[in-house]
Amino acid sequence: MNGMMQIPSWLVYAVLSAVAASLVGIFGKIGMAQVDSTLATGIRSIIMTLFLMAVCGMAGVWSKIHTVSGRSLLMIVLSGLAGAISWLFYFRAIQLGPVSQVAPIDKLSMPLTVILAILLLRERPGMWNMVGVAMIVAGAYLASLPART
Repeated sequence: MNGMMQIPSWLVYAVLSAVAASLVGIFGKIGMAQVDSTLATGIRSIIMTLFLMAVCGMAGVWSKIHTVSGRSLLMIVLSGLAGAISWLFYFRAIQLGPVSQVAPIDKLSMPLTVILAILLLRERPGMWNMVGVAMIVAGAYLASLPART
């Protein structure tokens, strides 16, 4: 690896997350062809729960559950509720509209997260980071426009 740049592990996981997340809308849209979006979200959450419980079991981390503090548990619960609400709205949106237009609007969560990180976590992104965030907002707008034929 002499002279080669080391890719940060967080970046590898972030890219893998993006690839997996891109499949949510595609599989969801196909799967909800004749299924209520709320029911589909419920089924999806059961599958996710079972899968993640199995992953925790295989990783042997259930024995650490007693180390989770009350505050951490509260924040994890609130994160779970926010995620569930997001999925309900996302699945309904992709059921009603084209995934190619819904997904860019859904990704506005990124600029909103950056704003909340600045306000609540006191994070300080640099100027270029903020330019990138602005470009994401502009890109989401442009990507969500209806196709002109």
